[in-house]
Amino acid sequence: MGKAKGAKRNNAAASSPYAKPQKTNTIFKFNTNVGQHILKNPGVSDAIVAKAELKPTDTVLEIGPGTGNLTVRILETARKLIAIEYDPRMAAEVTKRVQGKPEQKKLDVMLGDAIKVEWAPFDVLISNTPYQISSPLVFKMLSMPKPPRQAILMFQLEFGQRLVAKPGDKLYGRLSVNANFWATCSHVMKVSKANFKPPPQVDSCVVRIVPKQGNDRPSISFEEFDGLLRICFNRKNRTMRASWLGTKDVLAMLEKNYRIWAAMNNVPLDDSLVDGEEEGEDEMMEVDSNNGDDETAAVDEDGNEGVTDFFGSQQRGGSAPEKTPSKRKKTKVAALVRQKIERALESTGLTDKRARQCDETDFLKLLHALNSEGIHFA
Repeated sequence: MGKAKGAKRNNAAASSPYAKPQKTNTIFKFNTNVGQHILKNPGVSDAIVAKAELKPTDTVLEIGPGTGNLTVRILETARKLIAIEYDPRMAAEVTKRVQGKPEQKKLDVMLGDAIKVEWAPFDVLISNTPYQISSPLVFKMLSMPKPPRQAILMFQLEFGQRLVAKPGDKLYGRLSVNANFWATCSHVMKVSKANFKPPPQVDSCVVRIVPKQGNDRPSISFEEFDGLLRICFNRKNRTMRASWLGTKDVLAMLEKNYRIWAAMNNVPLDDSLVDGEEEGEDEMMEVDSNNGDDETAAVDEDGNEGVTDFFGSQQRGGSAPEKTPSKRKKTKVAALVRQKIERALESTGLTDKRARQCDETDFLKLLHALNSEGIHFA
């Protein structure tokens, strides 16, 4: 009688005690499109938590906990941790890491977009921040009625350098002024891309942001201050006169804003035409040497790679087409707005100064001078 045929082994060596174990993906594939670069170096994680100077009574907000490498270290000190995670797989993973442990009661995982969801009150913000939300995350925190004591945040290296840049620095811009107007920003440490899995294309850095509190907190509108900075830094190597008086779109916007202010304050306007003048006749565009250091660099004001300034991209695409001279007559309101801007620039001594050389005080003086002339931005 023949022997029954046994099942064939696919790999005879697999049953050997000396066979190498097959590699399997025990977690899941990371989605780098939403900034999933997991910090794998425990030394860096320990340093970030140490720099946060957590107290046993602190409630911490962590944005993008990922697999929980920072989370478990925060839970060792903090009273409570609120973690906001966009990816359900990651949220499940970080929850699993503390399941059945005392830290489980201290962790609250929220699923959603950190920029869109409402934040509960907290004392310290810690985040290995996805590059795509760096700027909105910073300003959402700074715009809170009661901001946290401090934030320790990981950013793309150049974005972090922009945050801490000073007047005259190559990377000094609108982001630098805004962030340091509402907070004090300082560099903590540089982190090589080799410390992440999967590694990003650029290095990162950790920045400490300490929001201004109480009487130190500016009382002006963020939208108003940022509106002024947007015009100043559209080309930061231009003189202020060129930025404010050399672009018809800027003048048209400021005229519209002035008309709104005048209507709200019952200020009469003379809409008659200026005899013999057409709009654009004296709109002489000042050309300044940018020495390759303008806002049209490969990294935009928010530190996002590959995003270029709109006007700069139009110029780089080839010689600009000739514009047809405007035939629209200039009104006396438009001429008045131009005179008001000139007076504001002259009274502050900023006419021939460039935005990259100006500090916070210069921008505040200019804002006050323009507001005094009835020109607003929000």
